[in-house]
Amino acid sequence: MIRPAELCPQTPRPASPVLVLLIPGGWIDEDVGVVEGPFVPSGFVVPLALATKQFRLEPLGPQHNDSDYEAWSSSVEHIHMTPGWETSSWPDDRSMVDNLRDLQAHADDFENREGFTYTVLDPATGDVIGCVYIYPDDSEQHDARVLSWVRASRPELDVQLWRAVTDWLADEWPFERVAYAERADGA
Repeated sequence: MIRPAELCPQTPRPASPVLVLLIPGGWIDEDVGVVEGPFVPSGFVVPLALATKQFRLEPLGPQHNDSDYEAWSSSVEHIHMTPGWETSSWPDDRSMVDNLRDLQAHADDFENREGFTYTVLDPATGDVIGCVYIYPDDSEQHDARVLSWVRASRPELDVQLWRAVTDWLADEWPFERVAYAERADGA
């Protein structure tokens, strides 16, 4: 998973709530576009799961490291062809140790309500088959920017995941305008 800290690891995290934003193609630097204030309202209860017959989502964390690493590292080319990821610098050649740090940072973002990353799991095996990222967008056009991917061995789930997450965002999240790259077969 790509995170702002991975692009500038020497930059300390600000003390005040400053959120680094996702733009098409990846994360941008902190001095380019930031949003101050809460990403979701303080009273909003963040959903902890989404389940369908094909997959289930739960918050991504360090406990997913082995399966997460295997999923994305075996799918680099496929992820780069996924809508929204075409020009991203992630996936990259990071180690499992660096991936573990990244997963902990995503878990911290979730706990601090600064961004929400979900792992996509196979309901039968529990294996990671993808990820969904919900982060702030600094434009006045969108409340949130969402990206998702599925592993190369499960490409048929991409449109199904996009549809399920799109409906979930509309039904259960406080966003009015979401930037989430449409799928060709999803219209």
